[in-house]
Amino acid sequence: MRKANPGTPAAVVLVGYMGAGKTSVGQELAQRLHWKFVDLDDVISARTGRRIAEIFEQSGETEFRRLETEALGAVLGGLKSPTVLSIGAGAFVQSENRRLLRSAAGRIVFLNGSPETLMERCRQHGARRPMFQDENQFRQLYESRRNSYMKADLCIDTTRLTIGEVAVEVARRLGLVPRSNIAKDFPNEV
Repeated sequence: MRKANPGTPAAVVLVGYMGAGKTSVGQELAQRLHWKFVDLDDVISARTGRRIAEIFEQSGETEFRRLETEALGAVLGGLKSPTVLSIGAGAFVQSENRRLLRSAAGRIVFLNGSPETLMERCRQHGARRPMFQDENQFRQLYESRRNSYMKADLCIDTTRLTIGEVAVEVARRLGLVPRSNIAKDFPNEV
Protein backbone atom coordinates (compact mmCIF):
# COMPACT_ATOMS: atom_id res chain seq x y z
CA MET A 1 0.00 0.00 0.00
CA ARG A 2 1.23 3.48 -0.86
CA LYS A 3 2.06 5.64 2.14
CA ALA A 4 -0.33 8.51 2.69
CA ASN A 5 1.01 12.04 2.80
CA PRO A 6 0.70 13.83 6.15
CA GLY A 7 -2.08 16.01 4.70
CA THR A 8 -4.00 13.03 3.36
CA PRO A 9 -7.54 12.79 4.75
CA ALA A 10 -8.53 9.73 6.76
CA ALA A 11 -11.33 9.22 4.26
CA VAL A 12 -12.84 10.58 1.10
CA VAL A 13 -16.60 10.36 1.48
CA LEU A 14 -18.73 10.35 -1.65
CA VAL A 15 -22.22 11.78 -1.24
CA GLY A 16 -24.96 12.52 -3.72
CA TYR A 17 -28.28 11.47 -5.10
CA MET A 18 -29.31 8.14 -6.60
CA GLY A 19 -27.45 7.48 -9.85
CA ALA A 20 -24.58 9.89 -9.13
CA GLY A 21 -22.05 7.05 -9.27
CA LYS A 22 -20.96 7.01 -5.64
CA THR A 23 -20.23 3.28 -5.55
CA SER A 24 -18.72 3.00 -9.04
CA VAL A 25 -16.54 6.08 -8.63
CA GLY A 26 -15.64 5.05 -5.09
CA GLN A 27 -14.40 1.64 -6.20
CA GLU A 28 -12.42 3.17 -9.06
CA LEU A 29 -10.89 5.89 -6.90
CA ALA A 30 -9.93 3.46 -4.14
CA GLN A 31 -8.33 1.07 -6.60
CA ARG A 32 -6.27 3.79 -8.25
CA LEU A 33 -5.17 5.34 -4.95
CA HIS A 34 -4.53 1.91 -3.39
CA TRP A 35 -6.96 2.78 -0.61
CA LYS A 36 -9.65 0.70 1.06
CA PHE A 37 -13.21 1.05 -0.32
CA VAL A 38 -16.33 0.82 1.86
CA ASP A 39 -19.92 1.11 0.69
CA LEU A 40 -22.07 2.00 3.69
CA ASP A 41 -25.09 0.18 2.26
CA ASP A 42 -23.01 -3.02 2.10
CA VAL A 43 -22.02 -2.53 5.74
CA ILE A 44 -25.66 -2.09 6.76
CA SER A 45 -26.68 -5.20 4.81
CA ALA A 46 -23.88 -7.26 6.38
CA ARG A 47 -24.76 -6.06 9.88
CA THR A 48 -28.49 -6.77 9.52
CA GLY A 49 -28.46 -9.73 7.15
CA ARG A 50 -31.01 -7.91 4.96
CA ARG A 51 -30.89 -6.00 1.69
CA ILE A 52 -31.55 -2.25 1.93
CA ALA A 53 -34.90 -2.62 0.13
CA GLU A 54 -35.95 -5.27 2.68
CA ILE A 55 -35.10 -2.98 5.59
CA PHE A 56 -37.24 -0.21 4.07
CA GLU A 57 -40.12 -2.62 3.36
CA GLN A 58 -40.04 -4.48 6.68
CA SER A 59 -38.93 -1.79 9.12
CA GLY A 60 -39.47 1.58 7.42
CA GLU A 61 -37.26 4.54 6.67
CA THR A 62 -36.91 5.69 10.29
CA GLU A 63 -35.40 2.36 11.35
CA PHE A 64 -33.19 2.32 8.26
CA ARG A 65 -31.84 5.79 9.12
CA ARG A 66 -31.07 4.63 12.67
CA LEU A 67 -29.19 1.59 11.34
CA GLU A 68 -27.39 3.82 8.82
CA THR A 69 -26.14 6.23 11.51
CA GLU A 70 -25.07 3.32 13.70
CA ALA A 71 -23.14 1.70 10.82
CA LEU A 72 -21.55 5.02 9.83
CA GLY A 73 -20.29 5.56 13.37
CA ALA A 74 -18.81 2.07 13.42
CA VAL A 75 -17.09 2.52 10.05
CA LEU A 76 -15.64 5.91 10.94
CA GLY A 77 -14.55 4.70 14.37
CA GLY A 78 -12.70 1.78 12.78
CA LEU A 79 -10.72 3.65 10.12
CA LYS A 80 -7.15 2.35 10.17
CA SER A 81 -5.99 3.30 6.69
CA PRO A 82 -7.05 5.83 4.05
CA THR A 83 -10.53 4.88 2.87
CA VAL A 84 -12.96 5.88 0.15
CA LEU A 85 -16.44 5.69 1.64
CA SER A 86 -19.64 5.74 -0.40
CA ILE A 87 -22.78 6.58 1.55
CA GLY A 88 -26.43 6.33 0.57
CA ALA A 89 -28.32 9.20 -1.02
CA GLY A 90 -30.15 10.13 2.19
CA ALA A 91 -27.30 9.67 4.65
CA PHE A 92 -25.67 13.10 4.27
CA VAL A 93 -29.06 14.79 4.66
CA GLN A 94 -29.16 13.61 8.29
CA SER A 95 -27.49 16.17 10.58
CA GLU A 96 -26.08 13.51 12.92
CA ASN A 97 -24.37 11.80 9.99
CA ARG A 98 -22.89 15.10 8.80
CA ARG A 99 -21.56 15.66 12.32
CA LEU A 100 -19.98 12.19 12.39
CA LEU A 101 -18.39 12.72 8.99
CA ARG A 102 -17.00 16.14 9.88
CA SER A 103 -15.43 14.77 13.06
CA ALA A 104 -13.69 11.93 11.18
CA ALA A 105 -11.10 14.15 9.43
CA GLY A 106 -12.40 13.19 6.03
CA ARG A 107 -13.11 15.16 2.88
CA ILE A 108 -16.67 15.08 1.62
CA VAL A 109 -17.30 15.14 -2.12
CA PHE A 110 -20.74 15.74 -3.64
CA LEU A 111 -21.12 13.88 -6.92
CA ASN A 112 -23.82 15.84 -8.70
CA GLY A 113 -25.62 15.38 -11.97
CA SER A 114 -28.67 16.63 -13.79
CA PRO A 115 -31.88 15.01 -12.53
CA GLU A 116 -32.44 13.62 -16.04
CA THR A 117 -29.03 11.96 -16.10
CA LEU A 118 -29.40 10.57 -12.58
CA MET A 119 -32.85 9.18 -13.36
CA GLU A 120 -31.60 7.55 -16.57
CA ARG A 121 -28.69 5.93 -14.72
CA CYS A 122 -31.08 4.52 -12.12
CA ARG A 123 -33.28 3.09 -14.85
CA GLN A 124 -30.31 1.60 -16.74
CA HIS A 125 -29.10 -0.30 -13.69
CA GLY A 126 -32.57 -1.67 -13.07
CA ALA A 127 -32.05 -2.15 -9.33
CA ARG A 128 -35.13 -1.25 -7.34
CA ARG A 129 -34.41 1.75 -5.17
CA PRO A 130 -36.64 2.19 -2.13
CA MET A 131 -36.85 5.98 -2.55
CA PHE A 132 -37.49 6.02 -6.35
CA GLN A 133 -41.23 5.85 -6.97
CA ASP A 134 -41.85 7.98 -10.05
CA GLU A 135 -40.30 10.84 -12.04
CA ASN A 136 -42.06 13.65 -10.18
CA GLN A 137 -41.18 12.22 -6.76
CA PHE A 138 -37.57 11.62 -7.94
CA ARG A 139 -37.17 15.30 -8.91
CA GLN A 140 -38.81 16.61 -5.73
CA LEU A 141 -36.65 14.44 -3.49
CA TYR A 142 -33.51 15.50 -5.40
CA GLU A 143 -34.38 19.18 -4.93
CA SER A 144 -35.17 18.70 -1.24
CA ARG A 145 -31.76 17.07 -0.64
CA ARG A 146 -29.59 19.24 -2.89
CA ASN A 147 -28.99 21.97 -0.26
CA SER A 148 -27.65 19.37 2.17
CA TYR A 149 -25.34 17.93 -0.51
CA MET A 150 -24.01 21.42 -1.20
CA LYS A 151 -22.53 21.42 2.33
CA ALA A 152 -19.84 19.01 1.08
CA ASP A 153 -16.24 20.19 0.76
CA LEU A 154 -16.25 19.75 -3.00
CA CYS A 155 -18.86 19.40 -5.75
CA ILE A 156 -18.20 17.59 -9.03
CA ASP A 157 -20.75 17.46 -11.84
CA THR A 158 -20.70 13.90 -13.19
CA THR A 159 -23.29 14.48 -15.93
CA ARG A 160 -20.91 14.18 -18.90
CA LEU A 161 -17.99 12.36 -17.27
CA THR A 162 -17.02 8.69 -17.22
CA ILE A 163 -16.40 6.90 -13.94
CA GLY A 164 -12.64 7.17 -14.53
CA GLU A 165 -12.84 10.87 -15.33
CA VAL A 166 -14.75 11.53 -12.11
CA ALA A 167 -12.16 9.54 -10.11
CA VAL A 168 -9.36 11.61 -11.66
CA GLU A 169 -11.19 14.86 -10.91
CA VAL A 170 -11.76 13.88 -7.27
CA ALA A 171 -8.11 12.89 -6.79
CA ARG A 172 -6.81 15.98 -8.58
CA ARG A 173 -9.07 18.49 -6.81
CA LEU A 174 -8.33 17.01 -3.38
CA GLY A 175 -4.60 16.99 -4.10
CA LEU A 176 -4.35 13.24 -3.54
CA VAL A 177 -2.22 12.71 -6.63
CA PRO A 178 0.36 15.33 -7.55
CA ARG A 179 -0.34 16.77 -11.00
CA SER A 180 2.94 15.25 -12.22
CA ASN A 181 1.70 11.75 -11.25
CA ILE A 182 -1.79 11.91 -12.76
CA ALA A 183 -0.65 10.42 -16.08
CA LYS A 184 1.17 7.60 -14.27
CA ASP A 185 -1.52 6.83 -11.65
CA PHE A 186 -4.51 7.48 -13.92
CA PRO A 187 -3.08 6.57 -17.37
CA ASN A 188 -6.31 6.14 -19.32
CA GLU A 189 -7.94 9.34 -18.16
CA VAL A 190 -5.59 12.17 -19.19
